[in-house]
Amino acid sequence: MIAMNLVAVSKYLSYLLRHNPEGLPISKDGFIPIEDILKKIRKRFPNVDEKILYKLNEGSKSRFEIKNGRIRALYGHTIPVEIPLEIDIDVEILYHGTTKEAAEKILKEGLKRKGRRKVHLSSTIQQAIRVGKRRTKNPVILKIDAESARNNGIVFEKANDLVYLSEEIPPIFISKLSNNED
Repeated sequence: MIAMNLVAVSKYLSYLLRHNPEGLPISKDGFIPIEDILKKIRKRFPNVDEKILYKLNEGSKSRFEIKNGRIRALYGHTIPVEIPLEIDIDVEILYHGTTKEAAEKILKEGLKRKGRRKVHLSSTIQQAIRVGKRRTKNPVILKIDAESARNNGIVFEKANDLVYLSEEIPPIFISKLSNNED
């Protein structure tokens, strides 16, 4: 299978697990049986097998979890599922890549979920840049003082080594990354 098809399969899998399971049986914690999701995916991508799902799940930035013959997305949901993630008590700084216009609004109003179940944050500047580039050629990187936010009751969950989740974050804990910090 060529790399381009893997990207398309990953996007469709993400869509099914995060936004619209299209009639598939999904548990409260977001799992769908692998055999059921494979049947659905094979309608678009006939050569996909379980090995491909495991391949998509590899690495430190995995978006999926496979367990006991079932698969789920770890973050990015718009459908009502509850994914129990590890609460982080150590991270001090997190980042958020966005457009210039959105950054101005976030600095005034804070980070909001915007249709997602949680706010998505990056553990590195490089990851925040990658995320921001999905929306703009020159993303603005916002710095989140996670340590101060945590000391004020904000909870951060670790989805994987690069992605953290939280409820809404007030603007007092957010600043624009200066050029000499990146």
